[in-house]
Amino acid sequence: MSDDSGPIPPGVPTRTGPTDISDGMIRAEAKKAAVWLGMAALIVLAVFLAQPLLVIFGGVVFAALIDGGQRLLGRILPVPRGVRIAIVLLAGVSFAAWLFYSAGNQIATQAAELPAIVKTQAQRALDWAHSRGMLMEQPDFSRLAGQVIGGVGPVTRALGGIFGGFTTAFLIMILGIYFVIEPDIYQRGFAWMLPVENRERFHGTVRRMGKSLRMLLFGRLIGMTVEGVATWIALAVYGVPMAALLGILTGLLAFLPNIGAPISGLLMVMVGFSGGTTMGIYCIAVYFIVQTVDGNIIVPMVAKRTADLAPALVLGAQLIFGVLFGILGLALADPIVAMLKIALERQAEHNKQMATTDP
Repeated sequence: MSDDSGPIPPGVPTRTGPTDISDGMIRAEAKKAAVWLGMAALIVLAVFLAQPLLVIFGGVVFAALIDGGQRLLGRILPVPRGVRIAIVLLAGVSFAAWLFYSAGNQIATQAAELPAIVKTQAQRALDWAHSRGMLMEQPDFSRLAGQVIGGVGPVTRALGGIFGGFTTAFLIMILGIYFVIEPDIYQRGFAWMLPVENRERFHGTVRRMGKSLRMLLFGRLIGMTVEGVATWIALAVYGVPMAALLGILTGLLAFLPNIGAPISGLLMVMVGFSGGTTMGIYCIAVYFIVQTVDGNIIVPMVAKRTADLAPALVLGAQLIFGVLFGILGLALADPIVAMLKIALERQAEHNKQMATTDP
């Protein structure tokens, strides 16, 4: 290969500069140090950009949801992939429009009343416990009541009116649509940054991750639908106040395993006891029946075909991501753990294969 730079012009100094390293060993170590410093800088940058990275991953999750819907639709409707994606998106928008049009005012009114009911019932429960000597003195008791009520209030406000997270949700949906329309572009672009010998394994890992994520989300959608509709019908039959809102909250919170069910059950029981002891007991029974059906039938059936995640591992990840990144980290903790598990399994398979092929 010829040098196109040409000869060094006369008068240009040819002495060794401060960045020239004549020792090959030192030059190699300097390159290693630069790599490690670059990795450290990337880790620090990832920490500072954690929230945008979570939004991007949320877009990937939303894209997997749409892709799963169009794949199911493709089994009965032999039309191009783009048409199926458009049908899935149109169906989702139509359902949301129908829900807000048919019950929007009622749900909004109930959402405005729910925090007051929760606050009143929490205060009654704490008063009852305090009257029986189960809590501390009145000053500390008042502070505890404020903490409990203050902890429940943000949850109900965030779930009742999600205007604060509208921008984040909008970005996630837009990113998801972009990802699902042309996924190969982004996959090939990411693989291009990897060494050639690792690209085939990367594509295999991505395919396995995509399948597992689609099945995981499909199972969550089934659980959310069953819990939400069953709770709505069961509470409405008995005449429990805010049956529609409680059904929607139960369905939405079902997306958060281990954490969502106790929160929705607590809200349901509090609203039930606001209508009397009998109604409160009925709400407790509804909660346990719905959770038993979901936990013993739906979850095991779906778990056989998705990432097998230990409940304690998922709960720990939810607690960590929830504290670090808020509600978005809490919602995405489960998919993130599932993807990390698959990546580690693929690496272990590769290491085992290399060990068996080496002489």
